[in-house]
Amino acid sequence: MRPFILIVDDLEELRLLAMLTLAPLGRIDCVPDAASAVERMLAEVPAVLVLDVMLGPGENGLDLCRELKASPATAAIRIILLSACGQQSDIEAGLASGADRYVVKPFSPEHLYDTVAELLG
Repeated sequence: MRPFILIVDDLEELRLLAMLTLAPLGRIDCVPDAASAVERMLAEVPAVLVLDVMLGPGENGLDLCRELKASPATAAIRIILLSACGQQSDIEAGLASGADRYVVKPFSPEHLYDTVAELLG
């Protein structure tokens, strides 16, 4: 079975771009927020989670990343954080939250594809 990749971003345009870019790598689903992501992961745990850091009012991708890495049921998910915040301190905070990779927006579709492909092994 092809790997499952879940994309979580509040911007519909970015979800569409990521879905089209990553479709050759596996089965893709996209959701706009953390609550929808958790609900979707209850049905199927993804191999890779592409997660926006700033998901909208009151939602933070870093918090969701920490929660997922703390749970034995989801700790093995490979997580790529996406953020427009590209300072070294932002990247370090993202990786410290448990993310496997941190991709700064704007990014090229090729870079996202290569990053996901690398994590899928």
